[in-house]
Amino acid sequence: MGPYQYGEPGMTVIALGADHAVFPLKEDLKAWLTTRGHRILDVGTDSLDAVDYPDDALLVAEAVTIGAAARGVLVCGTGIGMAVASNKVPGVRAAACADTHAARMSREHNAANVLALGGRVTGREAAIAILQTGLGTDFGGGRHARRVEKLAALERAIPRAGVSDAPAR
Repeated sequence: MGPYQYGEPGMTVIALGADHAVFPLKEDLKAWLTTRGHRILDVGTDSLDAVDYPDDALLVAEAVTIGAAARGVLVCGTGIGMAVASNKVPGVRAAACADTHAARMSREHNAANVLALGGRVTGREAAIAILQTGLGTDFGGGRHARRVEKLAALERAIPRAGVSDAPAR
């Protein structure tokens, strides 16, 4: 089944994805977002059945980079796997955040467009606070804009063809 949208037209669209281990938290976050006026592009998972987190990370990352969603939210056991996977997509700046300070800094300093949360290491209320902080924080611009542009330049400079042939470090 493909992505499903929740919410009314005209609301800010948030792409949301999770693996099976944290499906209940994803549903809690979806409800919280919807009640606060966001439209949700839910890419899954839709149950406790095992899935591979890179698949949902890719769907959220693509939704953000093509403009189908303003921001992305991913949830897995620690948030790390989802952040690593989604950061493989050019244009994504995903941050695994375990507290509100990290969420604020990821937006202010790095213009993060995908928030990755760890459902096994972060409780429901903390996850909602981190999400609220991340969504409520604007990019700081200024000296940070120069640095974010350097990140984009790194993406443009890395050749895509043959990358899979490179030895692991």
